[in-house]
Amino acid sequence: MASSHRYRQGLLSFVLLVAVADNATSTSSIRVDVIRRPSSMVSSVPAFREAPAFRNGNECPSPSEAGRVDIAMTLDANYLRGTMAAVLSILQHTSCPESVTFHFLASQFEPDVLASIRAAFPYLDFRVYRFDSGRVRGRISRSIRHALDQPLNYARIYLAEILPPEVRRVIYLDSDIVVVDDIRHLWEVELEGHVVAAPEYCHANFTKYFTDAFWSDATLSSTFDGRQPCYFNTGVMVMDVEMWRSGGYTKMVEDWMGVQKQKRIYHLGSLPPFLLVLAGNIKAVDHRWNQHGLGGDNIEGKCRSLHPGPISLLHWSGKGKPWLRLDSRKPCAVDYLWAPYDLYKSSSPSLEE
Repeated sequence: MASSHRYRQGLLSFVLLVAVADNATSTSSIRVDVIRRPSSMVSSVPAFREAPAFRNGNECPSPSEAGRVDIAMTLDANYLRGTMAAVLSILQHTSCPESVTFHFLASQFEPDVLASIRAAFPYLDFRVYRFDSGRVRGRISRSIRHALDQPLNYARIYLAEILPPEVRRVIYLDSDIVVVDDIRHLWEVELEGHVVAAPEYCHANFTKYFTDAFWSDATLSSTFDGRQPCYFNTGVMVMDVEMWRSGGYTKMVEDWMGVQKQKRIYHLGSLPPFLLVLAGNIKAVDHRWNQHGLGGDNIEGKCRSLHPGPISLLHWSGKGKPWLRLDSRKPCAVDYLWAPYDLYKSSSPSLEE
């Protein structure tokens, strides 16, 4: 499209918000960086189609601080196709798309990735923040799947330090989701004094998320005393950013990661320390907001079917990602629910190509 073409031709630099977490304190500083794109750079980032322009209806509040919905996601070139689909699904289904602001956390700045987002969504309100991978690199313990060990997978722990002070509440979403409902319904959930809201799954076998070494240690396992801990998936959370910051939750999670380094108490990545701090003490929201596990388990990623009941958000957590299975021509049935939001240019022929 003409607007995208003009943008690509004139794209020489990016002005980015960079949130630099200070390793010594819990505060963040904001600076403006200009990142120039060398004219000789050959992009390895896939090309995407431009999405339609989504506009607010007359009934929408002003996209000011009061009427804004803040969404945080990590930004990784390896998952960019999923991120694009997630953003499109959110904009397409919300009643007030111009009131949604996206906050992307990236471990490094890749101009071509940001150019792809701007070209696909010329009107998108988004900001990019740098996440210092060194903050967690020494805290990560090897898990059952390599992808779970990537530092960016732990960025959600530091949202309260990275996001600017005016962001008081945020929805954190993984990149392997699509939303098929108005995201404002999730945004407006009452936290009722809790720091996090998420779908809670009390029928799951909670003990399997921790090792025998954890359960056999009376001191460690006593952390759940007085709580009725249930599993929740950290790929979809509503977070009270101010409460997280003032309550010192980042340090609580980091402390459990330190225990893991000394004595292996769990096998997964960033999920178990969240459970250790928050399980049994979150605001439970309807399961429709995280139909998770569609990527299968973390080892084989075999196909899974949808759970019965209404659905507002589909989540391909697990090893299998829909874009990879579709490209391999070995998709699962649920992957066809993701495909309509795929903006990857090669996914459908066009006259321009």
